[in-house]
Amino acid sequence: MSFSAWLGLLAICCLGAMSPGPSLAMVVRHTLGGGRGKGIICAWAHSIGIGVYALVTLLGLAVVLKQAPMVFNGIAIIGALYLAYMGVQALRSKGGMSDKLAAGKSTDALTAARDGLAISLFNPKIMLFFLALFSQFVMVADNMTAKGLIVLTPLLVDGLWYTLIALVLSHSAVLPKLREKAALIDKLSGIVLILLAVRVLVTL
Repeated sequence: MSFSAWLGLLAICCLGAMSPGPSLAMVVRHTLGGGRGKGIICAWAHSIGIGVYALVTLLGLAVVLKQAPMVFNGIAIIGALYLAYMGVQALRSKGGMSDKLAAGKSTDALTAARDGLAISLFNPKIMLFFLALFSQFVMVADNMTAKGLIVLTPLLVDGLWYTLIALVLSHSAVLPKLREKAALIDKLSGIVLILLAVRVLVTL
């Protein structure tokens, strides 16, 4: 892989990571509910899911799944249902970040990691993103170094971007203001997750 091809890969990874959506909402929620550490855990768990999709694309499994509609649709439906479940949980007052904060509790590391990983693995749109945009880079991955770059570049870009988000949001000048809006953030993240689930089901 040439340096210019890697720069193209890097640019696509940056655009993908920086586009707002349910992943951003999840990192915001866990930074809000558990501070900087939990936000960073959520960020890197999310990036592991991105790395899994990059590896799947590299191995050609994404193409196989796309050519097997029943399997692909089954994964998409399960993913959409889980996203909807997470959205409903966020919308409910009971167990929301606002309630946890009011009770003096914080989100735990395992929950932050689980939600970060789930929001990437159970979002079939991410698989389509890799399938549509990464095929060109897979074709020029003619050695192990290039193949490693195809997997590590999106993983590291995603993890670093959401770590930056967690660091900014956990700043002492920002976090207290966010916590004042905890109930609103719960509702907004719930709506985003449910809308994504609906979109996945409608576009099958």
